[in-house]
Amino acid sequence: MANSVQLLALDDFPLVSPGDDLAALLLDCLGSNQLCLQAGDVLVLAQKIVSKAEGRYVRLADVQPSPAARELARRADKDPRQAELVLQESREVLRVRPGVVIVEHRNGYVMANAGIDKSNIENSPEDPTVLLLPDDPDQSAASLRRQLGQRSGVYPQVIINDSVGRAWRNGTVGMAIGTAGLQPTHNQVGERDLFGNVLEVTEPAVADELAAAASLVMGQAAEGCPVVLVRGLKLSEASVGSQSLLRERHMDMFR
Repeated sequence: MANSVQLLALDDFPLVSPGDDLAALLLDCLGSNQLCLQAGDVLVLAQKIVSKAEGRYVRLADVQPSPAARELARRADKDPRQAELVLQESREVLRVRPGVVIVEHRNGYVMANAGIDKSNIENSPEDPTVLLLPDDPDQSAASLRRQLGQRSGVYPQVIINDSVGRAWRNGTVGMAIGTAGLQPTHNQVGERDLFGNVLEVTEPAVADELAAAASLVMGQAAEGCPVVLVRGLKLSEASVGSQSLLRERHMDMFR
């Protein structure tokens, strides 16, 4: 790790459209910010720009709600078409109350409304559109890392983050839903603390901590800073993705 870390939000990152080359946009924006990739750099990207580049938009007018979606919409006080998308993007509905549906997303994260969102996308009240999470965020992160490395000669570690709520806590924080090139957790089991005690369960979720830190400088509204360069860390490299952050179901005390 390190005693100090830089979090550099990239200014003037362009609006992203379906089919855009994110690697090219990133390298261009780094250049316009007088930055270039260095060994050990981590790039944290807001989920929305990845979803937009991958064309994960859905017009609600194109969605036909099922009977199950209509019942879910009634319980949650939601648009039945959006409820249908929540069901399609989920493995299981865990909790429902007016205004929110907590699900296990098909990629394993427990989150509200399957991560489906209308914020920070162009929209029309007459023809509403929503944005889904990337189909496979780990693959998206790995592909972006590979493209950046091939074009710049430096393979940065990549995190795709999204804002989520937490059990027993108000507010949202950034969470890593996709990673590439880094070990998402730092297992310190077996190490000793200041007083010589052997650590038995200590395993910081490094990717989530960086996702949350990056969210502070990204902002959540009209800031327009969806990419953060993290510099100064020396993270372990690994080929595993963010799935290693998911707690096995039999260990999940909330279900």
